Parts: sequence; structure tokens; C-alpha cells
Amino acid sequence: MLGLGAAMNAPYQDEAVEPTAADGRSLRLLSYNIQAGIDTRHYREYVTKGWKHLLPNRERLRNLNLIAEMLRGYDLVGLQEVDSGSLRSGFVDMTEYLAHRSGYQHWYRQVNRNMGLLAQHSNGFLSRIRPTRVSNHRLPPGNGRGAMLLEFGEGPDALVVCSMHLALSRRVRARQLDFINELVGEHRHIVVMGDLNAGCESTEVRSFIDKAGLTEPACDQATFPSWRPVRRIDHILVSQTLEVRNTRVVDYALSDHLPICVELLLPEGLRLAA
Repeated sequence: MLGLGAAMNAPYQDEAVEPTAADGRSLRLLSYNIQAGIDTRHYREYVTKGWKHLLPNRERLRNLNLIAEMLRGYDLVGLQEVDSGSLRSGFVDMTEYLAHRSGYQHWYRQVNRNMGLLAQHSNGFLSRIRPTRVSNHRLPPGNGRGAMLLEFGEGPDALVVCSMHLALSRRVRARQLDFINELVGEHRHIVVMGDLNAGCESTEVRSFIDKAGLTEPACDQATFPSWRPVRRIDHILVSQTLEVRNTRVVDYALSDHLPICVELLLPEGLRLAA
């Protein structure tokens, strides 16, 4: 399921974090599991604040507004654990809301687990650059996990970005990563991003990186849990044709995950128009 919305005016953001797509070669990417807009600071809050996964509350909108402030500094943003408009979100499509608040002209959503009025578990994607095509893919075994594939440009020199949220089971993750490898395998310039629910040292992620010919910048930077990070389960993997200028975990604890950012320099001849 796809959505496309027009940007709204956004306040000025400090120049140091302005999006960089204007020069056609520099690109700032962010991946963020926003936990449906829930601010979690301790393990005990999975129990004490568990009701927020089911019911609306004012803190969620405040949290989304703070997330939107941070998102303004990036060109492409992959979001996991968004809600596409149900009771718990106050019937707010979070992807659309964040796109408007952050000034993104192009936004897309993928509903992976439709629970009607109770919840719309989804992936989201925000872009300052219009993709050539967008496709949604249900990950095996079809139990509510999905991947979004966005292509920028045509032919062998197109940039292909795959954003996803993988399963908790190692065996299922291995199947899902094999599927992703088939999906992106014919392309040269690849970014794979999202919550993989596994570290880069895990067997399934390591195997995928090797098969797809990707690199994992700064594997030692942890993203989970946000209040005391000890595990790197959120990733941005890139093909060796893309030059990594910088990578960092953003200290922005408004979810149980921290967002991860990668700054890329695209090869000569591969330029993206906003």
C-alpha cells in the first residue's frame, strides 16, 4: 500500500544537519525503529507502558513531533514500527504525519500486519528525491514482515534502497535475507537498511553481507536498547561502489531503538535530482 503526500512548511533547521541531496552526489540516510511513537526508557516500561501499544495518548503525538524535528536533516529515511492509522495512534498515519512535519515531498507506507481499528503495523519511507519506482514485498513466511524497495534512476546505474524489518527468529531471518539477496542481487548500487533484529556478527547477517557484496560501516556502534545501548540490531549496509563518508548512531532516545545515520558519496555519473 503506497501513499504520496505534499510537504508542509517546516521551521529552519541548523545548517549542519541540512539534507545534502542538492549537490546530486552526497546523500544522508537514516534508519529508525520508532516503536509506534512510544518513548521507552527502561525495560520495566514494556510492562508499565504496554497499554500505549493499544490505546491513544497525548505523549505519542509529542514524541512524534520531536522525532520529526530530528528527521529534517536527512535525504532518505527508512522507518520501522510505524502505525498507518488506527485507534492506538488516534487514527494518525504516522508516515504521512512525519513527512508533513519534516518537510518531505515523497512518502510511502507498507502495511504488514493489518489489525483493523486496533493497529496498522507498517514500514514507512520518507524521501526528498522522487524515486523512479517503489515496490512492496512480503517477506517469508508471510507472517507480517515486509520490505520496501525504492529505485532511483534507470538501468544498471540506478540506486536501489531496500528498507525492512526482519523477524525475531534466526532461522526465519536467514530465509528473509536470502529473499532480499535475490531481490537486490542484480543491482550495482545498493543500500539495505532497517531493523534486522540481529548483530552484524550474527551468522545470517554475515552470510548476507558476503553473498550480496555489501559492507557494514561502524559495526561496533550499538542501537538497542536506547537508554543503555549494548546491541547493534539496526543497520545500513551499502555496496562497495558507494563511498561512506560518515556513519553514526544518533543519540536521540525517543524509542527503544536509536536511529542510525550514514552519509554517502555517490559515484561519478550517478546523480540524484530532488
